[in-house]
Amino acid sequence: MDSVIRASAVYLFLLLVFRLAGNRSVAQITVFDFVLLLIISEAIQQALITDDRSITNAFLIVITLVGIDIMMSLWKQRSRRIENILDGLPLLIIEDGKLHADRMRKERVDEDDVLAAARHLHGIERLDQIKHAIVEASGGITIVPRKQE
Repeated sequence: MDSVIRASAVYLFLLLVFRLAGNRSVAQITVFDFVLLLIISEAIQQALITDDRSITNAFLIVITLVGIDIMMSLWKQRSRRIENILDGLPLLIIEDGKLHADRMRKERVDEDDVLAAARHLHGIERLDQIKHAIVEASGGITIVPRKQE
């Protein structure tokens, strides 16, 4: 039972940490983020197994973590509010060509990130060619170009 409690606590802790880190942290993982993730997984591994290194304990931990994940997905299906809390909401960062600097800071997105997404998705080179830019719940940036006149 100790393993189930530990696995549940670790799952919820990591869920909270990664939600607080923001959507952009997950969408565009850098080498630094990947190394950090590996270090976190190694540190958390010790908290999960304590002194019990048996294969039975490992299986119990995996079943607990997958079970919690399934439970959370079912919970999200039943409650839009829970889904918004766990997955986040899309956030408009450029509206009719106007930058929302406060929202961009919150999501840790700068003009270069927006322009990179605009170039990649639509071949857009300048901010004035963008009607809307949205940081999606998944962390990606959606660009809505201005209509050609």
